[in-house]
Amino acid sequence: MGDNIFTSLWSLKLSDWQRGLVIAILTTPITVIYDSAMNGGLVFDWKKVVAGAIAGGCGYLLKNLLTGVNGKLLTNK
Repeated sequence: MGDNIFTSLWSLKLSDWQRGLVIAILTTPITVIYDSAMNGGLVFDWKKVVAGAIAGGCGYLLKNLLTGVNGKLLTNK
């Protein structure tokens, strides 16, 4: 129960990749809902959906790569 959920600075665990995949999957419906609201009808622009999913997943991985063991940005202290 005492496991630290944060990885060391400049490293990623397998769980980070799995969580990044979940974030990428969750951004897909958000992109569709946003595009649909802006265009007034149900819209599936697959290029935007894939780009949003990749950006969301990569953003999460980048955040974890730059966060240290205590959850602080750019430090392990």
